[in-house]
Amino acid sequence: METIHWSVDINVEKRKGYPQISEAADCLRNGHVVAFPTETVYGLGADATSDQAVQGIFDAKGRPSDNPLIVHISDTDDLSGLVAEVSGTASKLMETFWPGPLTIIFNKKSGVFSDLVTAGLETIGIRMPDHPVALELIRRSGRPLAAPSANTSGKPSPTAAAHVAGDLSGRIAGIVDGGETGVGLESTVIDCTVTPPMILRPGGVSAEDIAACIGGVTTDPSLKKEQSAPRSPGMKYTHYAPTAPLYLLEGETKWIQETIQRMQQEGKKVGLLATSELAAEVNADVISICGSRNDPAATARTLYHAIRSFNETDVDMILAESFDEKGIGTAIMNRLEKAAGHKWIRQRSS
Repeated sequence: METIHWSVDINVEKRKGYPQISEAADCLRNGHVVAFPTETVYGLGADATSDQAVQGIFDAKGRPSDNPLIVHISDTDDLSGLVAEVSGTASKLMETFWPGPLTIIFNKKSGVFSDLVTAGLETIGIRMPDHPVALELIRRSGRPLAAPSANTSGKPSPTAAAHVAGDLSGRIAGIVDGGETGVGLESTVIDCTVTPPMILRPGGVSAEDIAACIGGVTTDPSLKKEQSAPRSPGMKYTHYAPTAPLYLLEGETKWIQETIQRMQQEGKKVGLLATSELAAEVNADVISICGSRNDPAATARTLYHAIRSFNETDVDMILAESFDEKGIGTAIMNRLEKAAGHKWIRQRSS
């Protein structure tokens, strides 16, 4: 399959009547799969009401069929035809965080979505992305779009069109290039069908911000282990992983350097995923910098790009700095633990 590339400047598109976005929307209406930018990561979109279209997502990604998909809309008015009800809590969250990186779990309206989208569940995750290209594409397609991250299943999510092309060229109909994404990590997923609401996946909206909006909120305790029946994307299987095995580190800077040297003495070529502060204090065969300790948002924005960069090297293993689990740091650590398959190397207390 030849993959079409549309390079989109939304301001230029608007002046010309959105010809490239309209062409991409035509592909979606005709049942094809198209990658597009959101404020979080690039999504792999298909008509959420069509079995054939949604199957194209699973085929392109190699994604397990028991992993539900998030549906993207362009207007809150669309919800009335998609979900059974909108609770007061969900309404507050939508008013505060939509458009934006928050996915809300609703009870679905029967007979609307492909069963492949919901993986047999009676609920559906929906969000409204905060990206002008995504919103215009959804509007012009006239369809709710199922759209997981536009990468090969299990690999780091794409934050640039080049990442999508590297993974999926020849396997999807098109890629809408709207530049690099802003948040860099997927949306937070919150289940509003339970009381109190429960965070199923940390992401671009922090638990602290959600609590400030609606009060009581819980976090799914299974986030720290594998799920047999995932209720949200990212709850099962190793995700976000580079080619070389990745291990999380917990220890002092001196111990980290000693750990790297010990691995090197064993004949391994060692990569280090680190903030600029740690990178200035230690040496490794390859160092990929992901932001600064003083700017967690920048770390989130560059995390996947930094992880992907190791695939262009010949490192045997990757050691990754760990972060405080507060604010967006919770989402950063969730992605790193998934990338590492929950493998840690910890300094022993003396």
